[in-house]
Amino acid sequence: MRVKWLGHSCFLITSRDGLRVITDPYVVGGGINYSPIKEIADVVVVSHGHDDHSNVSAVQGKPEVVRGDGTKTAQGIQFKGIASYHDASQGKQRGPNTVFCFTIDGIKLCHLGDLGHMLSPGQVTEIGAVDILFVPVGGFFTIDAPVASQVCDQLKPKVVIPMHFKTPKCAYPIAGVEDFLKGKKGVRKVGDSEVEFERERLPAVTEIVLLQPALSRLNRD
Repeated sequence: MRVKWLGHSCFLITSRDGLRVITDPYVVGGGINYSPIKEIADVVVVSHGHDDHSNVSAVQGKPEVVRGDGTKTAQGIQFKGIASYHDASQGKQRGPNTVFCFTIDGIKLCHLGDLGHMLSPGQVTEIGAVDILFVPVGGFFTIDAPVASQVCDQLKPKVVIPMHFKTPKCAYPIAGVEDFLKGKKGVRKVGDSEVEFERERLPAVTEIVLLQPALSRLNRD
C-alpha cells in the first residue's frame, strides 16, 4: 500500500491492486496554497463539509463519495464512520466531524479528520485496533500537539502520520509539526510525499512518519 500526502488532511492511498482512495480533498485558496488536486480516485472520503476538506469536484474520475457516520461499502471496501466533533464543545463552534476507519491490503487505517477533542472510551472502542493513524496536530481548529499525543496513546497505532499543521503552503493560524514531534522517539522524516507500507513490516513500536506535501509537476520542473 502506498500513501501520498497531497497536503493538509488530504492523502492518496493506493492499494497493491491499484484501488485509489482520497481523503478530505481541499480547495486551493483562503490560506491553503498546496498544489491543486488533479489525482484520479475510486473513492473519496469526506470528514466534514468545510472547503478545506470537501472539494470532491477536484478529484478526477468518477469516485464514490463516503460521508457521515455508520458503515458504508464503496469499491468493495468497508468504511466505518464514527461521529465526533470539530471542537471541544460538542460541535457548537465548528460542527460535526467524522472519524473514518477502513482496511486496505490488510492494514487498518484511521483518519481523524478535523477532530477537536479527546476521544471518549466509546469512540476508542468503536475505532478499535489501528495500524496507521492520520492525526491533526496543529491546534486552533483541531486538537493541538498535547491532545494529539494523548489521542495517539488512546489508540496505540503502529504508525502515526501527522496532518493539518502549518507549512509554507498553509497560512492558517495553526502550529507547525515541531510541537508534536518534540521529545518523541521513533520519528522517521521521509523527505518525500510518498511512503509504502506492508502489513508484515509494520513497526512493533509506534513510529511517527513525517511526509512532505506533494509538489505539482510544474513545481518539480
